[in-house]
Amino acid sequence: MSNMMAQENKKELSEGREVIPLLTSYSMGKFNLSHRVVHAPLTRARSYNYIAQPHVATYYAQRTTKGGFLIGEATGISNTAPGFRNTPGIWTREQVEAWKPVVSGVHEKGGIFFCQLWHAGRASLCECQPNGQAPISSTDKRIINGGMLEYPDPRRLLVDEIPMIINDFRMAAKNAIEAGFDGVEVHGAHGYLLEQFLKDKVNDRDDEYGGSLENRCRFPLEVVKAVADEIGAEKVGVRLSPFADYKDGGDSNPVALGVYMAKALSELGILYCHVVEPRMITMYDKFESSESLIPIRNAFKGTFIVAGGYNRSEGNNVIRSGAADLVAYGRLFLANPDLPHRFEVDAELNKHDRSTFYTSDPVLGYTDYPFLT
Repeated sequence: MSNMMAQENKKELSEGREVIPLLTSYSMGKFNLSHRVVHAPLTRARSYNYIAQPHVATYYAQRTTKGGFLIGEATGISNTAPGFRNTPGIWTREQVEAWKPVVSGVHEKGGIFFCQLWHAGRASLCECQPNGQAPISSTDKRIINGGMLEYPDPRRLLVDEIPMIINDFRMAAKNAIEAGFDGVEVHGAHGYLLEQFLKDKVNDRDDEYGGSLENRCRFPLEVVKAVADEIGAEKVGVRLSPFADYKDGGDSNPVALGVYMAKALSELGILYCHVVEPRMITMYDKFESSESLIPIRNAFKGTFIVAGGYNRSEGNNVIRSGAADLVAYGRLFLANPDLPHRFEVDAELNKHDRSTFYTSDPVLGYTDYPFLT
């Protein structure tokens, strides 16, 4: 347990109050958080034509508390980035302007809001690509285990094309700051483009971006460095899922991969590392192993965020033990817009409706989940 956490617990005990670790304050760089319950990035497919809509502003404002930290849904960095329709983008002027009222709504309620920068890579359909072209990837191998979707054969990125993708991430970060976001999270998880380079069960390259662990991590780290150079490392986080085999995206040594990335990200001085536990439940699959995030946590020197099916008790325990600084909640926050308050009073939680996760309805299963009061 950190000294700060111990001091907070001592103060609350002396005042006769229950210590709820998730609801203790935390300083994440220059951001003063009032609690440690993070809104995880959640694709909701309500941004028609890749543009954030007014109901998106309602959704995020509902889930904002003063001093709360929200990470926005996966947001495309370019016209080749979307994995499916109605996900937001931030590569055009219209998209930047559409995000501004969404961000303002969060800020008006005192929240801290980061934009998650995303490129789906081979986890995309041709109908989402310019002129119906093949999606890009580290490989030309198609995703076989794609759940309900049948993915096309991707096109392997040429080495001389990689700087253009890095620049797309850099420009998207710049656009996010212009839209008012407090920072960005680089999406390096869940089988998308950056993870397609990181994982050795996907990356079959024999150039400087494939083969060894150092080579596989090269492109993602170049992306993070470019983003940090553009907007400042103190405004940058990264999400990783080294243990998951999502979209055929497994690795032979996930601990080594996670530790290598954590050390390299620490050297870049980024604000936080957001890592998915060796357990993950999706609408298609369930991943679980006996591995631990502790070696990755110990290798990273900044704020460490964990995600992966936590409930209230588990979240309190991981904060209390010092194994994480913050806990990201997805399905629970989706269905409970007042989740931190419900945790505070230990109230019953709304149940999520999985059938409405990715529909296009602007209200049903989106902004109509009830508050406790």
